[in-house]
Amino acid sequence: MRLHKVITIARRDYLATVRTKAFIFGLVLAPVLFGGGSIAMSFLGGKPELKDRRVAIVDHTGVVAAPLAGAAKEKNDREMFEKKTHLQIEPRYVFEIVAPAADSKTQLLALSDRVRRGELTAFLDIGRDVLQAPPAADSGEENADPDKVVSYYANVGGIDEIRMWLLGPINDGVRMARLEQAGIDASRTRALSAGVSVEGLSLVERDEKTGQVRPARKRRELAGFFVPFGVAMILAMIVMVGSAPMLQNVTQDKSQRIVETLLGAASPLELMSGKVLGSVGLSLTSSMLYVVAGVIAVNALGLAGLLPMSIIGWFYVYLLCDVVMLCSLAAALGSCCSTPQDAQNLAIVLLTPILIPMFTMVAVMRSANGPLATAMSLIPPFTPVLMLLRQAMPGGVPAWQPWVGLCGIAVFAAATVWAASRIFRVAILMQGKPPKIGQMARWAIRG
Repeated sequence: MRLHKVITIARRDYLATVRTKAFIFGLVLAPVLFGGGSIAMSFLGGKPELKDRRVAIVDHTGVVAAPLAGAAKEKNDREMFEKKTHLQIEPRYVFEIVAPAADSKTQLLALSDRVRRGELTAFLDIGRDVLQAPPAADSGEENADPDKVVSYYANVGGIDEIRMWLLGPINDGVRMARLEQAGIDASRTRALSAGVSVEGLSLVERDEKTGQVRPARKRRELAGFFVPFGVAMILAMIVMVGSAPMLQNVTQDKSQRIVETLLGAASPLELMSGKVLGSVGLSLTSSMLYVVAGVIAVNALGLAGLLPMSIIGWFYVYLLCDVVMLCSLAAALGSCCSTPQDAQNLAIVLLTPILIPMFTMVAVMRSANGPLATAMSLIPPFTPVLMLLRQAMPGGVPAWQPWVGLCGIAVFAAATVWAASRIFRVAILMQGKPPKIGQMARWAIRG
């Protein structure tokens, strides 16, 4: 293989792409598309719905509704207004106590209709035996006796914030009613049973230069989540944006007979190597922008202590391995396609090594050094994104795991390049019906 031909092809593909408006727009648009959900959630989270939430209470005990409404009022007073600006940040809960009717089914239907008309947000039905402490065996929610539970009715789907908000006041109200029933003054026990706040702190460290022990810092949980999550998402985004176009480009060159002209001056291996090298250059160009912008943003937000700078080197190692692997696979798949439609059908196969780690990021972050996270990060196609995610978290990973993962992804990438080059060499000049998976496997093994 002649290196100068590979560099010439890589230079041609690199410059042809960098000079396009689509590449410039992609540099700006890709972070917006990948981070748009988080930005939208932050924006919407900053503008909560402040309309009063009306909740009806049907109390079959006759004694729980009042303390429940009182507990909810206390929670309203604590959480409804921002402490410094005194601006309302949470909706107010307004309770309506409804006397139980003889026909409970008709009453529940009438209240449900009021919820559908928007007159009520939800309603509660307090069972008549709810003040009896359930045995340990009956503490679960499944198959619970309706008379021993508080039933919550609402016309919502997904995450129900109202039910979550009401859990505290409901339990507080039931506890106070039980205390009153037992002849105990609830106001005297409230101070004794009051909870305490648990403040999250980082670990205490020793300064390696001065030897002094540095006190722990207050830990910001959201920042501790978004910094490693953002690092892994940037890697996944660059790899995906850098490798996905290769599939369409090779297919387009083949369908337009451009490869026949190029193969007159270079071998199939030189042609594929040049295209892969050009994609690597594009990915490195994009990464420089995103990495610099990310470091500046982290420092500007005062989160520099949450981002270990040592992972930047690992970031580029993983980036090179992932881009080479996926671009080689894309070139092989593209050479087997005769039309852009065929290439679109194979796009999901190409992106699977990136999509699976993206779908499992949150699960991995919940237990970064657990068996599942460790095993998945050592599976070569998933190593770059998941191992980098684990390395960016405060606890880090055992020192041997990144090196084992690197060896695995390097060997896997080399095997992918070898197999892809053999498929590319056979399929690039073939026309007609795309080959089947078994036939491509035979080309990869036998050449």
